[in-house]
Amino acid sequence: MENGGSRRATMAELQEVQITEEKPLLPGQTPETAKTHSVETPYGSVTFTVYGTPKPKRPAILTYHDVGLNYKSCFQPLFQFGDMQEIIQNFVRVHVDAPGMEEGAPVFPLGYQYPSLDQLADMIPCILQYLNFSTIIGVGVGAGAYILSRYALTHPDTVEGLVLINIDPNAKGWMDWAAHKLTGLTSSIPEMILGHLFSQEELSGNSELIQKYRNIITHAPNLENIELYWNSYNNRRDLNLERGGAVTLRCPVMLVVGDQAPHEDAVVECNSKLDPTQTSFLKMADSGGQPQLTQPGKLTEAFKYFLQGMGYMASSCMTRLSRSRTASLTSAASIDGNRSRSRTLSQGSESGTLPSGPPGHTMEVSC
Repeated sequence: MENGGSRRATMAELQEVQITEEKPLLPGQTPETAKTHSVETPYGSVTFTVYGTPKPKRPAILTYHDVGLNYKSCFQPLFQFGDMQEIIQNFVRVHVDAPGMEEGAPVFPLGYQYPSLDQLADMIPCILQYLNFSTIIGVGVGAGAYILSRYALTHPDTVEGLVLINIDPNAKGWMDWAAHKLTGLTSSIPEMILGHLFSQEELSGNSELIQKYRNIITHAPNLENIELYWNSYNNRRDLNLERGGAVTLRCPVMLVVGDQAPHEDAVVECNSKLDPTQTSFLKMADSGGQPQLTQPGKLTEAFKYFLQGMGYMASSCMTRLSRSRTASLTSAASIDGNRSRSRTLSQGSESGTLPSGPPGHTMEVSC
């Protein structure tokens, strides 16, 4: 299948730009060098930015952003957070921009057929082939979480783990479509996307963060492109996940959602469809619709535990959550631990630590 006229997939057609990211530096820290690439796929060109160098016997961390954002506006607060530096020193990372979402992207011509979310997932092998990366740990938000999940279902041997924030694995039902159409009669595209990203409470509060992202989306020079990505998200197919069935995620998964966030119910439902011995469920209090923006410290600490459970960063020092939270564990398991466990980690006394180890439970964390 072809998009954008006569463009054909060829790995020879690529562009590479080297940039140095501007950000506040920690003491003793040197600026990260980023290389931005653009490569052709069967569904058009895709741009991605690589930080760091590949580490032997370690996967790349690959991120995919949500609608209305690009990799910087979606992930920069998380990956620039101080405690995250320990992680990014140990992994090369690849930040994918959905087509037309990268900074300075030209507006697609009228009538351009934007790729479906399934087709966006099918672009990822071209990225990994060009970079010669064999495996990844995916970190996705919203539409990006869906895309990475779809990719993991079709290429399970290349995905070692997934961090899925605000994932909705279901196609829109007819009631959802009716509500969406009615909303579209009275709301602009930016307003609908903001309602997808943030809770109504956040939007009503109109904090500095909300004002910043409302301005980013409302005045985006590529708003027509954003609308195309938004339409593809709303036309997504059901992932048809089934616990114990043929269609399921085979790798360790950490599901993340903010308490009272727009996608809380969808993430809870997704958790019920995944293997409980491979899935951790992190519900974050006071984080709103975008926990990677509002609570990067808590999410970083949880990500470290997730990586530890996969056998990476075993010597990492866990401090923030260990000092301030206790683990209240309720488990239902057989003596040999082969049955699934349910763990709830909640804020408690000043003493206590959070458990680490391989993903062998469904873990709900309120922090």
